[in-house]
Amino acid sequence: MIMIDRSRRLAEPLRWGRREKAAVGAVLACLALAMAGLGVYALTPGSPARRDCVEVTCASTVGGATLRACGDRARGVCASGAFRAIEQELRAACARAGFAFRPAR
Repeated sequence: MIMIDRSRRLAEPLRWGRREKAAVGAVLACLALAMAGLGVYALTPGSPARRDCVEVTCASTVGGATLRACGDRARGVCASGAFRAIEQELRAACARAGFAFRPAR
């Protein structure tokens, strides 16, 4: 008798009760909210770029490195003449920012 009930139960399709429907609805609502949040995040612009910044990416001992400076620090980097390995890239970045560039000696 127990085997007959089990085989009948396994042969019938599952039925969706109120609890199962509520769980699926909650998961779908969370997914919809997450997608809406990602959409809003993707459509908002980041912070505006500063015109007085210089940024140069170069090779380093542990991979790639980024030299980034803004304002007075950027002016000092452009005038220092201390970055011989990235001189061309730094010259272009300083020109875009409007700073005088001093070549390395």
